[in-house]
Amino acid sequence: MNKKIIWKLVASFAAVLLLFTAILGTVFVSMFRQHTIAINRSSMEKRAVSIAETLALYESGEQGPETGMGMGMGMGRHGMGGYGSYLRFIDQIAMATVWIVDNDRTLISASHDGVATREELPENADKIISRVLEGEITYGEEFSGLLNAPTLTVGVPIRTADGISGAVLLHSPVSGVNEAVLQGMSALAAGAFIALVLAGMAAVWLSYRFTNPLRRMKDAANCLADGDYTAKTGVVQEDEIGQLAQTIDLLSIRLTEARKQQAALDQMKQDFVANVSHELRTPVAVLRGSLEVLWDGTVDTPEEIRDYYDQMLAESRHLERLVNDLLDLSRLQDDQFSLDIGEVNLCDVVRDSQRAIRRKAEEKELKLLVNCPEDECVVAGDYGRLRQLVLILLDNGVKFSPHQGEVGLILSKESQGCLITVTNSGEEIPAETIPFLFDRFYKTNSPQNRSGTGLGLAIAKQIADRHHAQIQVESMKGKTSFFVRF
Repeated sequence: MNKKIIWKLVASFAAVLLLFTAILGTVFVSMFRQHTIAINRSSMEKRAVSIAETLALYESGEQGPETGMGMGMGMGRHGMGGYGSYLRFIDQIAMATVWIVDNDRTLISASHDGVATREELPENADKIISRVLEGEITYGEEFSGLLNAPTLTVGVPIRTADGISGAVLLHSPVSGVNEAVLQGMSALAAGAFIALVLAGMAAVWLSYRFTNPLRRMKDAANCLADGDYTAKTGVVQEDEIGQLAQTIDLLSIRLTEARKQQAALDQMKQDFVANVSHELRTPVAVLRGSLEVLWDGTVDTPEEIRDYYDQMLAESRHLERLVNDLLDLSRLQDDQFSLDIGEVNLCDVVRDSQRAIRRKAEEKELKLLVNCPEDECVVAGDYGRLRQLVLILLDNGVKFSPHQGEVGLILSKESQGCLITVTNSGEEIPAETIPFLFDRFYKTNSPQNRSGTGLGLAIAKQIADRHHAQIQVESMKGKTSFFVRF
């Protein structure tokens, strides 16, 4: 993977750089050549204008041999045939080939041993001379064929008092321009090569920055796939790669938590099966033993037979209660099981629960203290399940309260909702056992709890959770309180 990314990055950098170089080189060559030619044109035009002005002065007789300019006769009066040595002198001064053309297109050139005729000129060159003789300063490359080399030509008219008497054609080879362009291209190519090397180094460095965290994330993902949920990437970056690494680390944490929850759930299932088996074993054994005794006639007195029947009836009721509690708990834990939700006045629930538990409280001569507010406490819930919740807590309070003790049932309004408080005057619950009170089949070793199934408080917790209520326990010497906050 690393090599693939490295070569992809290097190839991408190289392709972009080469494309940029090609575009830049094309633009550079075009602009540089045009700029260089423009500079040469400007320089040639200045020199050609200076020569034309000098020749105009020569023709008008204002400048003679004493000025060092040549033959001492004007062009208009004596023609242009005697200017061979003067033209050779001008070629050296102008650093270019200088032609002089009169109005009759007669051409005098230092590269010719005399006069060139009009027929010797190329067609387009003749057009340039015509425009110059009409008074235009003209540029062109039409004389290249005649001079046997790529040449830039500047034509300037010779203006005298009588008008335009001729033209000065200044020829300069463009080889210097091409050489300058080639030098620029060489510099550009060298810069592109250096940039390509640097780009390759940058691509390798960037690929390492990319692939190193990717490799660590791949190793972590492989460990997660193999079941090692403690694996971490160890990548800390403030970018998209860092965010991906954090997501993988978060996945590792979630998978670790899920494994712990799964382990706890598996243990709970094992405990559940063991507890159910234990709870069922005793009543089934009692029922079977009693039936065997009655069947084989071991007991024959009516009193003994009735005792066995009473024992069998009690065990069957215990089994019925256990099965019903298991069904209730299973339904409440199923998210698909829907409650009959509606507006419920908790005052009605409290009073109904008071009437239902009153007989059990009277059997132990308990003082049942009930307090409800004058205002209604309305919540959204299932009336039957809420009544079952309160009855479980009241039954628990009656069971663990001593003879002639007290059980309290208080409903109060709070700023955020309603609070149901159920208290009893039983023994203090050890602090280390409080977290397990709402677990299934959890039972204390108290003598008062021998007839319990260990499912009541678990059902109460599920009812509270389905109503988005919080249930808590506080216990101290001589008082235990259950709080259900809606």
